[in-house]
Amino acid sequence: MKNKGFLPHLTALIAMIIWGGSYVWSTQVFQYLKPGTTILLRLILSSAILFLAMVLLRKIEKIERSDIKLFFIAAFFEPFLYFIGESYGLLRVSPTICSAIVATIPLFAPIAAFFMLKERISAMNIVGLIVSFFGVLLMLFNRNLELTASVSGLLFIFMAVVVAVFYSVALKKLADKYNALTVVGTVNSIGILYFIPFVLLLERNSLGSLLPVSNYLVPLLLLAVLASSLSYVLYTYSVSQLGVARSNVYTNTIPVFTAGFSYFLIHEEITLFKMIGIVIVILGLILSQIKTKNA
Repeated sequence: MKNKGFLPHLTALIAMIIWGGSYVWSTQVFQYLKPGTTILLRLILSSAILFLAMVLLRKIEKIERSDIKLFFIAAFFEPFLYFIGESYGLLRVSPTICSAIVATIPLFAPIAAFFMLKERISAMNIVGLIVSFFGVLLMLFNRNLELTASVSGLLFIFMAVVVAVFYSVALKKLADKYNALTVVGTVNSIGILYFIPFVLLLERNSLGSLLPVSNYLVPLLLLAVLASSLSYVLYTYSVSQLGVARSNVYTNTIPVFTAGFSYFLIHEEITLFKMIGIVIVILGLILSQIKTKNA
């Protein structure tokens, strides 16, 4: 794949910084709302913002009937299944550990992209991914090699990882045909349709906690405006320019940013193993980008 310049890499990195913060913002909202309710409100706000942006920027596109099925499939993977896995995992493990698991997406995405999209991947990409994955593992254990996270929480998050890989493949096909605002706005709007029955069936008894809104308004707005809108638009643009494998490599940096947000906002302890793991994750990212012209 030819070099696309610096901008797609920058947009991917900004998206990861925002998503790094989203784990902490979600944890703050979960103190007052259930995960499904949180995501539903987040998607409603995000869809409204994206639709307004499309109108103001005159970026409204007509979706071809043949692509509607793919949009519904993409939305079923993410935001629906992905956020269920991520959110219920986040209830059981710390934001830094949750983001560390999500950082394993690049280990699996190139495999799916190779078989489903015929994207090539270089040897250095593979080396970088393996190194980063080792860094992630370090963040999950203490000095006695004991797992520091809930097993059920890890299973939920790994479910999110698998779902995200399939979403990446669907996203690549849509991003090649439609602009980023159209893709993200449409899948978020469809996601609302999936989450309404989910909330009514499983979280109906907790809807009374919606008031007062002031308890969670700021982190919810950060999730809607930045995490569900701006970051997805930036990431979709990156995927359209760099491909699935090279864009997903940047998810390795999410634990780095989450650790920083967690330390300063919710005072999460950052252990030596976590710090070493973060350094190795960054090293893996650097290695994976060597000779990217062969990717």
